[in-house]
Amino acid sequence: MGVRLIEAAEAAGQLAAFDAVLDARSPTEFADDHLPGAVNWPVLSDEERRDVGTIYAQVSPFDARKLGASLVARNIASHLERHRDFLQRDWSPLVYCWRGGQRSGTLAWFLDQVGFRTTVLKGGYKAFRRLVLEELERLPAGLDLRIVCGRTGCGKTRLLAALQEAGAQVLDLEALAAHRGSVLGGLPDVEQPTQRHFETRLWRSLRALDPRQPVWVESESRKIGRVHLPEALITRMRQSARCFHLSLPDPARVALLLEDYAHLTHDLPRFEALLAGLVPLRGRERVERWRHLARDGRWAEAFESLMLEHYDPGYLESMQRNFASFGEAQVVTAPDGSPASLLDTARHLLQREASAAAAPTG
Repeated sequence: MGVRLIEAAEAAGQLAAFDAVLDARSPTEFADDHLPGAVNWPVLSDEERRDVGTIYAQVSPFDARKLGASLVARNIASHLERHRDFLQRDWSPLVYCWRGGQRSGTLAWFLDQVGFRTTVLKGGYKAFRRLVLEELERLPAGLDLRIVCGRTGCGKTRLLAALQEAGAQVLDLEALAAHRGSVLGGLPDVEQPTQRHFETRLWRSLRALDPRQPVWVESESRKIGRVHLPEALITRMRQSARCFHLSLPDPARVALLLEDYAHLTHDLPRFEALLAGLVPLRGRERVERWRHLARDGRWAEAFESLMLEHYDPGYLESMQRNFASFGEAQVVTAPDGSPASLLDTARHLLQREASAAAAPTG
């Protein structure tokens, strides 16, 4: 039958056409980043890869290849045995490793010998990664962005979800980063992706957008938790001509903060540890007051004080400095942060945008 080679650019547009995308690299390499939808079929474990490399450097390449061949054959046999009942005659996988070399080539050869229609990614993950970086540099420039601004707790992320429900295109960067963007923003029991994997997630989302239609996105900073936004995207966001300033009453903001950070109210040590990072910025005395409010179970007061004394001043300064059109932002007011209220707000906002687009000019 013969193994087919495919370029990264072509493969990127055809991933859904393959029955499986098999990553032949080690589990550590896979965890750092992988093609969308890929599953890990390592031909060498992390430990085995280290052992083969050590023998290659300290004994001889020949001895390393002998050991590697036996380990690879055993591991591929284990993968085939584990999935034997699932694999059908017309199964068609895409296989890749780091550079499209021996690991993917060996796995593909075995699969081809069985009779599966196997394709290998030419250049491997390295070629795919190069494509991702190139397109992250290029794609943002073609987006017609609508920036949702607003102080902490005003429900910007929830408005994005409501806009999407109402039919708008949305780019939810915090969902891609698995982080809410603030010092308290880590999600409970959810690890952030690595920088590379975040970029792959973002690349996939950008590719799915229709550049002919507006894209709604939150006014993020350069970092969301520990991941960085690509320079081309942050530049495009900050130069956007359209900003919308979402406003909620302060009691409604506190209520949303209590919902979003409810997990911290059950984990006082974690909350106090996160507050420690604010000492250089807000002073030990103020941070200690927030800690005492939390220790006394006065969480609403703690969040309100954090909101008014830490988040709000920093937000206003950052927006005025970084977003060119913030001063002319259209104010969007919602009575509260309930799903029904924000959905109604989103629908009115989209109707207003549609009417403005249809109005004659000149």
